[in-house]
Amino acid sequence: MKEILEILESNPRIAPKEIATMVGITEAQAASKIKEMEKEGIIRKYKTVIDWEKAGEEYVYAIIELKVALRERTGYDAIAERIAKFPEVRSVRLISGDHDLSLTVRGKSMKDVAFFVAEKIATLEQVQGTVTHFVLRTYKEDGDVLFEKERSERLAISP
Repeated sequence: MKEILEILESNPRIAPKEIATMVGITEAQAASKIKEMEKEGIIRKYKTVIDWEKAGEEYVYAIIELKVALRERTGYDAIAERIAKFPEVRSVRLISGDHDLSLTVRGKSMKDVAFFVAEKIATLEQVQGTVTHFVLRTYKEDGDVLFEKERSERLAISP
């Protein structure tokens, strides 16, 4: 099962026939295992990693760290669940260190992200403080390298 998951994680478009060959089972067995893992929620989603800059779209990403005051009988899960519902929020993680939660947020501009943090996140009752880090460039996303090495324009010198 782990082998199949690793294969799908690196290439979600691979056919069950190819997976079967790679792990030494029949195509029917591979398809059945995949369907079972989808049904059980082990496979949550098939995803495409897009280089939006290359696609001609400009988005601003920011990592927001939150300091949270927990209420009686509610933990981090409740505030994380509430924050996760905002469409601007791409990820929510419980973290160790000086802050409690880390969010990845996407907006059309730095102003949009700043407004979102000021108006929607900082105003939540449990949020005691925020720190915003704007992403200047992404080099690798979900295991995929998003930049190519520049080719040298210099000509080789021969003796």
